[in-house]
Amino acid sequence: MDKTTSTGQPLIQVSDFEGPLDLLLHLIKTNKMDIYDIRITTITSQYLTYLHQLQTLRLDVAGEYFVMAANLMAIKAKLLLPKPQTLAPADDDDEPDDPRAELVAQLVEYQRYQRAAAVLKKRAQARQQHFTRPAMPVPADTPLTVAPGVTVNDLQATLIHLAHRATATRPVTQHVASEHFTIKHQMHTVLQRLLRTTRPVAFDRLFGPAPVLDEVVTTFLAVLELARQRQVTLRQASRLVPLEVSARQEGGLVDDTTRTD
Repeated sequence: MDKTTSTGQPLIQVSDFEGPLDLLLHLIKTNKMDIYDIRITTITSQYLTYLHQLQTLRLDVAGEYFVMAANLMAIKAKLLLPKPQTLAPADDDDEPDDPRAELVAQLVEYQRYQRAAAVLKKRAQARQQHFTRPAMPVPADTPLTVAPGVTVNDLQATLIHLAHRATATRPVTQHVASEHFTIKHQMHTVLQRLLRTTRPVAFDRLFGPAPVLDEVVTTFLAVLELARQRQVTLRQASRLVPLEVSARQEGGLVDDTTRTD
């Protein structure tokens, strides 16, 4: 999709710059200036020289570049004008407005968006290195070690309840972090937890006091895989009691060579 400006007009990329602010930032970095103390005379001169070179080469230049050139000249003129003399005593708190302040604010904001875009670009490139396996239906002949009366709807209801509990106390915004839970690791953890007791364990007791959503979903998938491998048994006496998981007598440790994540 073609890039557009804030006004919806097509963005004409001049050389390697995507707009006048990008060009200004380049000139500021080249001259090693402080963005909060721009030498406006130097920047304006170099900016206009760059536009004249583009016109000499007969390149099309977007109108926004000329608008910025006019703003730079206006700021330069304000800085060159003598300050008005007043008879009232000067107040130290009343500092004169800097004509560059609005331009500096625009540059700082533009710089923030540049950094955010760079971070998102790196994440997109990292995501392209992963391959997501497409969803596959469970074969009809796959047996699950589930006690009579426990249906797929019961398992789904248990997952929804735990997912709601895991997200109810979470803030609306959160830091995006890499996955810390895998199905293989959770299978090993669940099986070890079950082998330490001879009694069935309620499914919601397989987590800590404040489980995260990733932990709930990954553990749920791990329990289903263990049931498919006939290493655990799922039971639910009635719909009013939690789903219980217990290790089978012939169950063993999870084979490290089994690919389940």
